[in-house]
Amino acid sequence: MTANTPLAAHDATRFVLLNTSHAGNVGAAARAMKVMGFSDLVLVAPRFADVLSQEETVAMASGAADILVRARVVPTLAEALDGISFACATAMTPRDFGPPTFAPRDRLPALAAEVAAGAQTVAFVFGSERFGMANADVWRCHVCLSIPSAPDYGSLNLAQALQCIAYDWRCALGAFSVQARTAATVPADGAAVAGALDHWQQVLEQIGFLDPAAPKRLMPRLQQLIQRAQPTAEELHILRGIARAVGKSGG
Repeated sequence: MTANTPLAAHDATRFVLLNTSHAGNVGAAARAMKVMGFSDLVLVAPRFADVLSQEETVAMASGAADILVRARVVPTLAEALDGISFACATAMTPRDFGPPTFAPRDRLPALAAEVAAGAQTVAFVFGSERFGMANADVWRCHVCLSIPSAPDYGSLNLAQALQCIAYDWRCALGAFSVQARTAATVPADGAAVAGALDHWQQVLEQIGFLDPAAPKRLMPRLQQLIQRAQPTAEELHILRGIARAVGKSGG
């Protein structure tokens, strides 16, 4: 890679956790990162030096152990931001002095464009579970991101907050496509629909539901119903099987 080649978005993104005290949150944060396609995790002075390898951490990572293996532990935020050109604090409480505050979706699209152009490497910084981010840490950042929440209860779990930011950042960079879990369906053709309607008309007359001398608009209404539903050939086959059984039983 040359000096002028932009980094891939996941390589230009770092998540920094300050002074974490709960192993489960670290593992859940790693999982939240991985599902959004990010991998660079840095812990600053966690309460437990071995938090990355603790059983609860690995369990809560739930398949994202590779993020934990690559994660780093450093003593200061300055070291965690080494190589980062744009740092985003995350804080629910407004600060009287410091960087401007935005909702993530108001600021991240423009920042994503800068990353795509190779102009920025970005870090998202999260405070401790008990105290959030200290003012001194917020002041090290270029912007503060505040997740919109209910005014009477804005407290988010660390891993939940990270998931929200990671999702909005992924959407700003270009969201992953949704993987189809069911095969695409093809509506039955006109001939199959006409055959089914003829069959139903015969059975309805047989059981006395339809009077051929005064059919009114029953069959046109059934045709409109089936056209709105757009059943597949297999679904029409099922419905014709039901009609066949009704006809054999005589209603």
